[in-house]
Amino acid sequence: MGRDIRTPDDVMTLLDDLFAPEAHRWTAEAASWWDGFYEDRSKPVPFFVDKPDENLVSYVDRGLIGPGRVLDLGCGPGRNAHRLAALGFDVDGIDLSPAAIAWAEERVGASEVEARFHLGDAFDLTAEGAEAAGPYDLIYDSGCFHHLPPHRRISYLALLDRCLAPGGHFALTCFAAGKGGMGSELPDVEFYRQGGLGGGLAYTPEELRRIFSPPGLTEIELRRMRDETPESPLFGEPFLWTALFRKEVSKGR
Repeated sequence: MGRDIRTPDDVMTLLDDLFAPEAHRWTAEAASWWDGFYEDRSKPVPFFVDKPDENLVSYVDRGLIGPGRVLDLGCGPGRNAHRLAALGFDVDGIDLSPAAIAWAEERVGASEVEARFHLGDAFDLTAEGAEAAGPYDLIYDSGCFHHLPPHRRISYLALLDRCLAPGGHFALTCFAAGKGGMGSELPDVEFYRQGGLGGGLAYTPEELRRIFSPPGLTEIELRRMRDETPESPLFGEPFLWTALFRKEVSKGR
């Protein structure tokens, strides 16, 4: 038994290890689990389709975001990275799964657009001096945040503070709590008692505002994702929240 806790990273690792190994979906050790998830591309998983999120397309169409440097967190098979690259964005995608990265590279390569994909833990790959450290004009997360345990919100906010450019945008889709939602609505402390995340954490709009407003982010829009039909060229499932925030520009002295 050691006395090894010296840094905030040591505390994060300690809290990570309170969860059963099979419950991890956010550390490098989870790569094999995600590889198994992506192995059968024919599975009827809604977000396996090569369609971008309806809210992301809406932001572009309404001029809320424009071409710039973008980081796609937990990019999976690259459906949003693919669309952003086609629209002229300079795209970095990050995912833990080699299978997901390979699929994303195939999609982008087949359409002859350019995007970079990085394999590994987003918290390491975006650290100061790392290959995807930013600054980014847009950080986009479609389904990554709700797989993080509560203590990793601290790491996530630090990533946004470090990698998002002043005046840049942060956009998120995550499990929605309440009627028609998806994910676990248990209090944070219960996840540590159970050693698992119950498939992902569901959030209310008030909780998202409380988490993301303090570090200097201004809410632009927060709503349910629109339900898109199978024939639609867009992805949309109403069990998700969509949110867009803008990072404040610090006033000079």
